[in-house]
Amino acid sequence: MHSSNWLEIAEFLSTVGGRPLLRTMATRRFQIHGRSILNEGRKLHVRGVTYGTFQPSGGHPFPPLETVRRDFEAMVEAGANTLRTYVPPPLWLLDLANQLGLKVMVGLAWEQHVTFLDDPDRARAIVAEVGRQVRGCEAHPAILCYALGNEIPAPIVRWHGKSRTERFLEQLYREAKAADPEGLFTYVNYPSTEYLELPFLDLAAFNVFLEREEVFEAYLARLQNLSGDRPLLVTEVGIDSRRNGEEVQAEVLGWQVRHAFATGAAGVFVFSWTDEWHRGGHEVLDWDFGLVDRERRPKPSLEAIREAYAEAPFPTAGPWPRVSVVVCTHNGAQTLSECLARAGDLTYPRFELIVVDDGSSDASREIADERGARVVATDHRGLSAARNAGIAAASGEIVAFLDDDAYPDPDWLYYVAAALRADGHAGTGGPNIPPDDGLVAECVAAAPGGPIHVLISDREAEHVPGCNMAFRKSALEEIGGFDERFRVAGDDVDVCWRLQEAGWTLGFSAGAVVMHRRRDSVRRYLRQQYGYGKAEALLERKWPSRYNRAGSSRWSGRIYGSPASRTPGRRRMVRYGTWGGGLFQSIYEPAPGRLGNLLLAPEVLLVIAALGCVAALGTLWAPLLLAAPPFLAAVLAVLGRAVLSGWQAHPRVPGRSVFGTFQRRELTATLFLLQPVARLAGRLRNGLSPWRRRLPPGASLPRPRTIEVWSESWREPGAFVQLLQDSLASRGGYVRSGGPFDRWDLELRAGPLGGVKIRTAVEEHGSGRQLLRVRILPRASARGVAVASALLALSAYAAGSGRPQFAIAIGSALLLLIGLGLEGTGTAMNLALAELERLRWAVSAQKDRRRPPRVQAVPLGGADADTEIDAVRDEVRQ
Repeated sequence: MHSSNWLEIAEFLSTVGGRPLLRTMATRRFQIHGRSILNEGRKLHVRGVTYGTFQPSGGHPFPPLETVRRDFEAMVEAGANTLRTYVPPPLWLLDLANQLGLKVMVGLAWEQHVTFLDDPDRARAIVAEVGRQVRGCEAHPAILCYALGNEIPAPIVRWHGKSRTERFLEQLYREAKAADPEGLFTYVNYPSTEYLELPFLDLAAFNVFLEREEVFEAYLARLQNLSGDRPLLVTEVGIDSRRNGEEVQAEVLGWQVRHAFATGAAGVFVFSWTDEWHRGGHEVLDWDFGLVDRERRPKPSLEAIREAYAEAPFPTAGPWPRVSVVVCTHNGAQTLSECLARAGDLTYPRFELIVVDDGSSDASREIADERGARVVATDHRGLSAARNAGIAAASGEIVAFLDDDAYPDPDWLYYVAAALRADGHAGTGGPNIPPDDGLVAECVAAAPGGPIHVLISDREAEHVPGCNMAFRKSALEEIGGFDERFRVAGDDVDVCWRLQEAGWTLGFSAGAVVMHRRRDSVRRYLRQQYGYGKAEALLERKWPSRYNRAGSSRWSGRIYGSPASRTPGRRRMVRYGTWGGGLFQSIYEPAPGRLGNLLLAPEVLLVIAALGCVAALGTLWAPLLLAAPPFLAAVLAVLGRAVLSGWQAHPRVPGRSVFGTFQRRELTATLFLLQPVARLAGRLRNGLSPWRRRLPPGASLPRPRTIEVWSESWREPGAFVQLLQDSLASRGGYVRSGGPFDRWDLELRAGPLGGVKIRTAVEEHGSGRQLLRVRILPRASARGVAVASALLALSAYAAGSGRPQFAIAIGSALLLLIGLGLEGTGTAMNLALAELERLRWAVSAQKDRRRPPRVQAVPLGGADADTEIDAVRDEVRQ
């Protein structure tokens, strides 16, 4: 039968309520898997065009059937596989799309341009209308997803408020999901309301009209981080050929499509298919965004899109660097088979698969052999040693590491290689997303302590987790590979820090996705957290300057963990711009204060325990009961955070029972309580405690000192401070840099109660000669002063109330505290003086030895400050 006759029959059957055979026989559904959309189990790269809106014809806002058929055939010929409509299409159009292999993103139309929430009847009518429109599509197999709305105007959102708008969109989602439980739903946002947080949606979608290439690429990277672990659809890109010319339109659309896929988007829609466009019942004649004109004559942009879509997500033609994928395993047979099978499905043209069997006693080696991997067998020497064995065996320019309980996205290596090739980084990483793996694993994924990345910017990382990281082999060899003291964890943190110390940078690619299984039992999760605490103790011994006094690592970038790990109740502000006119309206979230950081750290349990002990002693002496209120407040704060985090982690989901949601919230809250206990146990047992000491006691009198260092050769002023900081840290001191509002440059502590602050000034004396002045000021810990003041007050009160035994006991504790503070300050003063003397001797004897600023330094391969000073001394001796 001729296609047009069939479509006429299909249209008739749709009108009378029948169901064409084509629709009933088609296989449905599309699924979300990490940041990908799956079509019958295979990854779908959405190559789309927008279609409409048009002048109504035949009772619907679409062209006549024959025109639609010719448009669809031309779309397929141009390489498109999806079209986007702005109103629900008639069923005959969906049938035609399905026949030609096109998917449809269906827009749901409602009155979003008015203050719709000011009228409750209107709001209810909108909800009902959205449900009716979804039911009218009859869960058609051609439907990729539904758009619950498109660009609610920024003034309307600001009028109603962020939270109120979000709740209404969630109401629309629930109504639509009830009408099509298996359907995928999104809301099409845009930069002026990017602050809307809609975690219930299946997909993230944004319209992005930016005509400068570098700005467009950077903003897409930002959108990837805003989207979380969901696929991102770029639902409109384009440029007006009337104002810019058809050749410029072709050029811009080409790089817009390529950048959309290169930054990790699941797909992109070009706006629009044709210049024919109606809005509000009127034809728009002064904009020409189409790939074809109003008479359907192709523009140069159509060929540009054809070429870009043919390459998506990356061109297979080279040159692509060879990559060695290294999987280290120790008794990981349970998950190794899936890991290697998925790795074998990678679409990258040039890679090898290496399995390092770290002394396994299960069937890991046999599984690797069956999957065709190259096996490197070693004795059980730990994870870092296994990684080094993989590096030695690798033949690729890039070494990519994958955990044996993870598996990669099919395009993983393309994104890895593209990031390393384009930006010159030493290494790169990407998201690691937990697959659906049961109730316990789902709760563990929402709990704190998982593998996370730390980003300095949207495309540069400070840390990438070991389950998904890749490096230039030459960079790893330059720093000597992985440090084999890290047998279970901490190896990834250490190698990232060493690469950055050597002058390299790390990248981050949102498209380089791996699916990483979380622990599937509470016991295994807590054992993992204990191991992480142990690894942190090892890291702190090697990198003391990167840890604070309490024992937590310090990062300059932003930590990207699960949404539930955010501190509940923190105020978050929207930057609307003056009079609500900001083009990019985003959320501003202030950094947590000291109290907030304390509540997030495992060491808060030590504070609670101390307050509890003091309060318990109140049974012997009533004034000590003053510790009871802060004790109870701290306990309630920890419990409240756990409960709120468990609640946030598992919102109500259509189709899930109330009991199922309660189970997840309860277990996640329990994990939030238990995780700090396990982590703290690992830290304390291995020497990472707030009262740790790395220095022997010193003997310098803690009084202000001024030291002068004369230099005959010029240095960047900051280089003196950096050299001193590195030298103090290498001797075991706890060193912290001053902030932008501090008059001091460095703070040095030898213990928790006392230390010194160091201020520097450099005088320029011409011909490259400099005089460095260093002021050393003894300082007591603010917390130590507060505790000492409290003890003094209690001791005085006990003496005045006739309880001399308590006065003596508390006074003894006070004297001990003061003694420890003086000793810590004296030790810090002694170390500072000793290191400044070494620096003065070396620098004053140095002649015409110039060193560029640290940020421009050639990678030193791990050389520290002591090495530099010793090298200067050796040079002088020679």
